[in-house]
Amino acid sequence: MERIAILDFGSQYTQIIARKVRELQVFAEIYPYSIDLEKLKALSPSGIILSGGPSSVYSENAPKPTFDLFSLGIPILGICYGLQLIAYSLGGAVDKAAKREYGRANLIIDKNDALFEGISKGTQVWMSHGDALTKIPDGFEIIAHTENAPIAAIRNSQRKIYGVQFHPEVHHSIEGKKILENFVRKICSCKDTWDMHSFIDTAINKIRQEVGYSEVICALSGGVDSTVLAVLLSKAIGNKLHCIHIDTGLMRLNESSNLMKLFRENFNISIDLVEAKDIFLNRLKGITDPEQKRKIIGNTFIELFEIEARKFNNAKWLAQGTLYPDVIESISVKGPSAVIKSHHNVGGLPEKMGLKLLEPFRELFKDEVRAVGKELGVPDWFIKRHPFPGPGLAIRIIGEITQERIDILQKADDIYIEEIKNANLYDEIWQAFAVLLPVQSVGVMGDERTYENVCALRAVTSVDGMTADWFQFPYEVLAKISNRIINEIRGINRVVYDITSKPPGTIEWE
Repeated sequence: MERIAILDFGSQYTQIIARKVRELQVFAEIYPYSIDLEKLKALSPSGIILSGGPSSVYSENAPKPTFDLFSLGIPILGICYGLQLIAYSLGGAVDKAAKREYGRANLIIDKNDALFEGISKGTQVWMSHGDALTKIPDGFEIIAHTENAPIAAIRNSQRKIYGVQFHPEVHHSIEGKKILENFVRKICSCKDTWDMHSFIDTAINKIRQEVGYSEVICALSGGVDSTVLAVLLSKAIGNKLHCIHIDTGLMRLNESSNLMKLFRENFNISIDLVEAKDIFLNRLKGITDPEQKRKIIGNTFIELFEIEARKFNNAKWLAQGTLYPDVIESISVKGPSAVIKSHHNVGGLPEKMGLKLLEPFRELFKDEVRAVGKELGVPDWFIKRHPFPGPGLAIRIIGEITQERIDILQKADDIYIEEIKNANLYDEIWQAFAVLLPVQSVGVMGDERTYENVCALRAVTSVDGMTADWFQFPYEVLAKISNRIINEIRGINRVVYDITSKPPGTIEWE
C-alpha cells in the first residue's frame, strides 16, 4: 500500500495533514522527526511531508533529522517550519521576519507548477510564522509570495523538493486541500489505495496474527468506537472474544441497560455487565483535578478488566476503541507536539498491566471508524451517535463527583439530547453534552430565592474531532432546552451556552 510519511516537528496541525491526505484515499501516517533512517526506508514512502512547528531552525534544541533526508530521492513537501528546515539544510538562509505573519494572507502564484495546478492565481492561505526565508538554496526557485512574505513557496523540480510558508492543511487555506492533492497525486504519483474496506481486511489479518490462540477481553463502553471494534473483533476471532461493559455509575441516564438491550437485539456477540458504581465513586471521592480523575478511572478500569479476565483461562488481551485524536492529545508519541490531556484509555493507563493492549483503531479518525462500522453492517442510526468519553460524566462534572451531582447532570443531559433530536438537529452536530459547573448562582423560582447550580451546554460541529466550531442553535431551541432543564430539575437554576471553538478550547471541558 502506498503511503505518505508525515514527520512531526511539533505543529498543532500535524494531525490535520494526515486527515486531509487520507481524505484523498491515500494512507498517511505521522512519525517523529527523529525517525531512524532504516525505519523510514523500510516504510518505502511515496512522499514525505515535513510539518510545521514552533521552533526556530537556529535554536539550540531545534528538531532536525539525524540523517540527510534530502538525499533519499523521495518527493518532499515542507510546511512552514518544514520549509525553513529545507532552506537551512540545503544552504539557504532563515531569519526573523520583519513582520510576523499570523492569520489569513493572499497567496500570489508566480510560476506555473504541478503543486499549484488548478489553484487560483490569488488564493487565501493561513500563515503562522515568526521566521522567514531570506535566501533560497541553490537549485531552487520562488514560485509564490504574499504581501509580507516574498518567499512563500519554493521548488526544486529536478529533486521534487517543495516548501510552502503557509499551512495548506487548515480550513482557512481555501484551496489548501487541492495543493496537498497535487503533491500527493502529481508529484508523488499516488493512487487511491486507502479505504475502509482495505483497512478491515488488513486489520482482521493483523488481529488474528497478534492474538493467535489467545482470547480477547473487549472494553465495551457503548459508544461508536468500542461497538464497531467489538463487531470487527467478532469477525476476526469469533468466540475468542469476550465483551465486558462496566457500569461506572458515570454513564448517561439508563445508558448501561440500553446498551445491553442493543447488543442482545442487534448483534450475535456475548456481553457481560459488571456493576461497579460504588467502587468508582469511592475512589473519586474528594478528587477535583481532571488529570487525577482520568488516571483513577483508567487504573480502576484495568483492575476490573483484569479481574474479569481471570474467568477466562486464555484471556491475554484487552481491546479498546482508542482513536488517533485520543493518542495525540494524551501523549506525544509521534513527535514534539504538546500533551493536551490524558485519556483514560491512553495516558491514564497504569504502567504495569496483566493484559496486553489491542487497539486496532489507534491510527484512525472518528469518521473513519464510522465508515468501518458501515462496512461491517452496524446500523446507521447507531453509527451516527455522538461521541461519549470513556471517563463519562466524571469529566463533565467540574469539581468533586457525588451521586447527587451525577443525578442532576444525567437528567439535564437527557433533556438536552432529547430536545436536539426533537428539533431534528442531532445529525448536524458532532457532539453535544451538558456540563455541571462548581458554581452556584442566585435565582428566583415561585417568588422564592434559590441558590443552585449552573449548567453549561456544549455543542460543536467537526469532521474528526481535531478541530471544531460551536454549533449555532436557533434561539427558540436553546430557550426550550433552558426552560425544561430549570423547570424539571431541582438543583439547576441557570443555563449557559459555550461558544468556544477548538482550538483554543478542547471539546470536553476536562
